[in-house]
Amino acid sequence: MQYVNVGATGLRVSRVCLGMMSFGNDSDRPWVLDEDAAEPIVRAAVEGGINFFDTADAYSGGASEIATGRLLGKLFTREEVVVATKVFMPMTPGENGGGLSRKHVLSAIDASLKRLGMDYVDLYQIHRWDSRTPIAETMEALHDIVRAGKARYIGASSMFAWQFAKAQHVAERNGWTRFVSMQNHYNLIYREEEREMIPQCIEEGIGVIPWSPLARGVLAGTRTREGARQTTRADSDQFTDYLYSQPTDFDVVERVAEVAAELDVSPAQVALAWLLHKRGVTAPIVGATKPGHLHDALAAEQLTLSDEEISRLEEPYVPHPVLGHG
Repeated sequence: MQYVNVGATGLRVSRVCLGMMSFGNDSDRPWVLDEDAAEPIVRAAVEGGINFFDTADAYSGGASEIATGRLLGKLFTREEVVVATKVFMPMTPGENGGGLSRKHVLSAIDASLKRLGMDYVDLYQIHRWDSRTPIAETMEALHDIVRAGKARYIGASSMFAWQFAKAQHVAERNGWTRFVSMQNHYNLIYREEEREMIPQCIEEGIGVIPWSPLARGVLAGTRTREGARQTTRADSDQFTDYLYSQPTDFDVVERVAEVAAELDVSPAQVALAWLLHKRGVTAPIVGATKPGHLHDALAAEQLTLSDEEISRLEEPYVPHPVLGHG
């Protein structure tokens, strides 16, 4: 496993981040594993060199954070592991139960730390942009969290590049903590981030940690052009229907399968390796509910693609509307 800095910081992370959304007891999502079933996968990730783990308060109503804290506590000392979580989604009833107001952000970090069983998180991320809250209010609250020692760094997730630039400007103008990372929607099927956000991150030394690097399994072959759905998640995840519904998406899927067959590796390995070859990308966030998923992620980190293979993978792409910011 290779390790890299997150953007211009000194924080060192594995080139693969394990997404913890797939773990947590009593989830209403049929594909989520309980802690006992998740433990062998997380243990194998650690043995494979992964030290970077991403969750969010909203995943399974907080159960993912609970599982993350318990599982990582068995495998690491606190200083060995890099833990990221997020804030924004509604977590309690009432008008102030979600969003990025000072009230909610300061309450949410305490609730997350309690569920995680930790004194601090390494990376505290805003899950989405909050159009109802002035960004200065959010950035000051996040700065206070860092100053209080409850987070080491802060990051952002899917938004427009102008919004990200505005947040960074507000922080810099006031001497507050700036974002060090962008967790954005980026994979071979959805490459709109290459227009503005990723160049902006490269220019400013911001780490890019893409979510959905396998297009929620579509690039791994969990859905077909004819409509077949091969896994429990593929059959039940309606968000996938929203994100990946263009017929041309399957031109990309089929090209990935073609290149994978030539290399005698899985399509998932090829799709992840492509992402790891892209300039600016720090560590894709990979979900795993089976040992094979983790094997593919670790193998992809070692897979080298030629310039010709990368060009062939990119050739079928057709532009998309902006997807994943909401």
